[in-house]
Amino acid sequence: MKLIRAIVRPKKVEAVVERLSAEGFHAYTKVDVSGRGEQKGVKIGETHYDELSKTMILIVVEDKDKTKVVDIIAREAKTKRKGSLDAGEIKFKMGVDGVAGDGKIFVSTIEEDYTISSYMGI
Repeated sequence: MKLIRAIVRPKKVEAVVERLSAEGFHAYTKVDVSGRGEQKGVKIGETHYDELSKTMILIVVEDKDKTKVVDIIAREAKTKRKGSLDAGEIKFKMGVDGVAGDGKIFVSTIEEDYTISSYMGI
């Protein structure tokens, strides 16, 4: 089994979880988080935001479903721009998909899992 942790923009969470559910992946956990990535925050005008609000989605899947779930998350969480936007030092160009700050996906192996309600103990 794999644990997939995806850190995405809060405005993209609904699209991600709706698509996951539509594809049969109904069980997940969402956590509000804040932090920064390689871009070290963002400067908009004269204001520098060191940490940005994000949402972490945690989902455990069978090994065979890892690539499908990662692909769903990446496609749904990626920012799609129509036109151009100048936000301080960040310039978005016409037709470019994906920008710094869209998020990150981590995949790790789960050795064991237990359902608390049916766990009988040792």
